Amino acid sequence: MASTNGYRNPTEVNMSQMVMPCHANHRGELGVGQLLKWIDTTACLSAEKHAGCPCVTASVDDIYFEQTISVGQVVNLKAKVNRAFNSSMEVGIQVCYEDLFSGKQWKVCQAYATFVAQGDGTGKVKLEPFTPLTEEEHTEHSIAAERRRMRLLHTDIIKDLLVRSSIQDERDREESVAEEVPAQNTRVESVELVLPPHANHQGNTFGGQIMAWMENVATIAASRLCHDHPTLKTIEMFHFRGPSQVGDRLLLKAIVNNAFKNSMEVGVCVEAYRQEGEVSRRHINSAFMTFVVYDDKNQPCTLPRIRPEPEDGERRYREASARKKIRLDRKYVISCKQCEVPLSVHWDPSNRVYLSYNNVSSLKILVSKSNWMLATEANKVQLFTLEEDNILSIRLEKTLGIDPRQAFLLLSDLSRRHEWDPHYIKCELLQQVDEDDMIYHVITPPSSTDKKLTDFIILASRRTPCDVGDPYVVAFRSVTLPTHPATDEYTRGEILCAGFCIWKDKDEKTKISYYNQLTPGYVSYVTTNIVGLSSELYTTFQNCEKFLEKNKDDISVGLQNL
Repeated sequence: MASTNGYRNPTEVNMSQMVMPCHANHRGELGVGQLLKWIDTTACLSAEKHAGCPCVTASVDDIYFEQTISVGQVVNLKAKVNRAFNSSMEVGIQVCYEDLFSGKQWKVCQAYATFVAQGDGTGKVKLEPFTPLTEEEHTEHSIAAERRRMRLLHTDIIKDLLVRSSIQDERDREESVAEEVPAQNTRVESVELVLPPHANHQGNTFGGQIMAWMENVATIAASRLCHDHPTLKTIEMFHFRGPSQVGDRLLLKAIVNNAFKNSMEVGVCVEAYRQEGEVSRRHINSAFMTFVVYDDKNQPCTLPRIRPEPEDGERRYREASARKKIRLDRKYVISCKQCEVPLSVHWDPSNRVYLSYNNVSSLKILVSKSNWMLATEANKVQLFTLEEDNILSIRLEKTLGIDPRQAFLLLSDLSRRHEWDPHYIKCELLQQVDEDDMIYHVITPPSSTDKKLTDFIILASRRTPCDVGDPYVVAFRSVTLPTHPATDEYTRGEILCAGFCIWKDKDEKTKISYYNQLTPGYVSYVTTNIVGLSSELYTTFQNCEKFLEKNKDDISVGLQNL
């Protein structure tokens, strides 16, 4: 969120808080509940800056806590709107802590919260779009659409994993069951009366306060399993299903769903009711929190196993295993730096949404870079280069007279790429993952240093525009498919990040850009074209143009891809 040339995002909000003893837990560290309050407050103020009206918290994405904060240190929070949709917007929050004596700062966590604007009436507020200006804002603005897509699919991902996967019960792998703890022993129920200090400036219960109460009961449940003071490491998405007001009673329930070797998952839910004895209760929120216990050497302790309650308890137990797997997948695919990710990521059907997300997001990050340099131009085809972190990327671009959706459908069908790209000798569809993701086996000519043909296993992910001004996206990257390992017949190649972005341009024109983040085996070929020793890149792109022009009125393309 750093400023560029004095520019400051108009929605940016900064908050600094000194950690006092009243904010701390028994270890003299900032309680996570208090931190969640500060995160929610900062994010809400940023959302209201953009909306110009009151906003309420709809959800908070997963949060991974990297550091603890001690009494006497300063917490610095920065929040800004990444993207506005119809009546909701995504706000990004960065949290770090500052040591006053050294002046150094350390990252604590990063969070993404969704807020909904609320006007004076009962109808939804139509938000003005947020216009990104800096490279960072363009990147976050673009990827926000992918994060929104994942939020909407989250519940289905869990259900699908439980159907597809056989989750082994860790209790069956051990002979001794002496340390097994009945889950009901960890159950916690607590009632909170919502008073005026707990409400925000709109009269609704402050979202951060609800999250703090949830963290409190979850910590108690976790401590009943380990008989120690647990440390909260991860919070899985908070999703607010409805508001509560001053005078409401909030019933908070928590229970340990599953205990793994060094961690445990606690499920928490919140229900609201108005009067004692009221039968009908409103579901306000649910969340899942992961705790660990550290010994004197700051090493994770081995935890007792849990014996789930029958029926619902067994279901929660299995779902906790599914969530653990997805947390690990998501943390690896999304959180780590692109350069630290293996070129070919292992394809796992249960992880397909996050691999698809990473595929599209990697391309969008490359597209949003601001330091592209025009290298050469021939026949109205422009070739740009980008040198960054010892990686060379290229962009080929031209404006055509073709409908952008038709171009999108034609270019996303790799089975037809051989019609215009001589490097595609053969392309076989291996797996139709879903409507927008496909896995192909591609065979290309041998490289200059090898006599064998080269083959690739490619994940192709496509996206239609999320909003006006967004491009159609077709992203490619290599994956490792267990059913199609590398063979002696071919030299296995890899694609790090490549694909097309297709924009509707002015005067009914369409701008088509092709991107490729080059792997070592492809660099020599591209640089030969860049310095003018070959025109093969231009020729291939012109072939692509002819292919699109030839098929621009082919109705069957649109019909078969609807």
